[in-house]
Amino acid sequence: MNLGEVAADLYGRTPAEFVAARNEQVRAAKESGAEKLAADIAALRKPTVAAWTVNMLVRTAPDEVAALLRLGVDLRTAQRELSGKQLRLLTAQRRHVVDALAARAGTVAAEHGQPVTAAVLRQVGETLTAALADPEVAERVRTATLASAANYAGFGPVGSGLSIVRADEGTAGSREKPRGRKTSAKHAEAKRSDDDEQRRVAREAAELRAAEQQARRALEAAEHDARLAAEELRRGEERLAELRTELAAAEEEHRFARQAERATRYEVRSAATALERARRRLE
Repeated sequence: MNLGEVAADLYGRTPAEFVAARNEQVRAAKESGAEKLAADIAALRKPTVAAWTVNMLVRTAPDEVAALLRLGVDLRTAQRELSGKQLRLLTAQRRHVVDALAARAGTVAAEHGQPVTAAVLRQVGETLTAALADPEVAERVRTATLASAANYAGFGPVGSGLSIVRADEGTAGSREKPRGRKTSAKHAEAKRSDDDEQRRVAREAAELRAAEQQARRALEAAEHDARLAAEELRRGEERLAELRTELAAAEEEHRFARQAERATRYEVRSAATALERARRRLE
């Protein structure tokens, strides 16, 4: 087993289980002579609750998280190309998708018996936002091996040389309208590309919303089934208590009947003996 496989296993566990499982993996690696692997495993940090929640979200809803990470690639591309219109559209889409996935993460955590607070869900949302801007965070999210929550104030990797896009979609000082047939063709092609991208993003957003609704319906159905099962269990326990009471009464009656039967047999034997004696005296 390599480090990636070990990390995938460990970060799929709850924070409470992590340390003991990591120590066991370190021990196994040392016993097999893999000292370097043992050291690398020992260096893996216990995940925070927020990080574990993101990891479980990725394992439960990988397609939705993959769509979010693709949105991050599109955002970085729009930033590099100084496409203000596209960036504004994708930024609005980012907020919607991040909020939906953060809510989904809370549901996933509760389903695994680890309900989280609103503060943890805020950290989950911040981590997903950071994954959109930072490829390193995105990779840890994708592999579900986060050890701690991430936070990113702006958009775009630090030191990437990306500029802030102005609201007029142009670079500083470039306010002239494009001229010439070639420039017009380029703008027409860019517009078509933007339209296609908008449709793709809208389609992925619709898929995410549909997945969220489906998960909500599944949760509601599971909660309904759980309530029915709890009621059935309660009735069964009540019936079991009644049967136990009836069994105890029947056992008591059985003891009384056995005692009465023994007393009757004794009386029969006594009467038979008395009858025999009376016959002998008569003779």
